[in-house]
Amino acid sequence: MDTAPIALDGFLEEATVPGDLHGSTARFRLTVSPIDERTDELILPCGVTDPTLALAVIHNLAPGDKLRVTGYLRLPRTPDEPVWLAVTTLAVLETAPLLTDPATDATAVLERFGPYLCYFDADTPVVEVFTETGQPVGTAPDTDKIGALLDAFEERQAAAGE
Repeated sequence: MDTAPIALDGFLEEATVPGDLHGSTARFRLTVSPIDERTDELILPCGVTDPTLALAVIHNLAPGDKLRVTGYLRLPRTPDEPVWLAVTTLAVLETAPLLTDPATDATAVLERFGPYLCYFDADTPVVEVFTETGQPVGTAPDTDKIGALLDAFEERQAAAGE
C-alpha cells in the first residue's frame, strides 16, 4: 500500500548500489536525523526505479552527501518485509567533504554526528571534530570524550550568541 508523498533530508552513509544488472534501478540507505541527536537517527532503505535518476544515483552520489529525497513510503505487507522509500525525486543539498589525499589517510574515516564531522584515524585514539562548514570544534582525546567536546562547543556558541 502506498502512502502520501513525503520529503526527507538525510545523509548517504554508504555507497549506492545498482538494483539490477543493467543499472536501471538503484538502492541506497538514507540516514535521517530530524533533531541532530544520534539516538533519534533513522536509517531508511530507499529505491529508485526511474532509469535516468538511477544512473545519476549510482554514478554521482558519494557517502556523506546530504540529500533531499521525495517519494512514497512503502509499508510492509508481511512481517519479514522492510519499510522503504520509493524515491521519485532527489536533490543534493551538500556534497561530502573530501580528504585532500585519501591515499595517505588509508586508515582514516570521516563520520557525521548531526551537524558535526569527526575525523577518526586508526593509528591514534585522538579524534578531530569540525562543524559541517569546516570550523574546528576541537580535539577529543578518545571517542568517549566526543559528546563532552560537542556539549562544550555548543555552550560556547550559545554564550557567544551564535
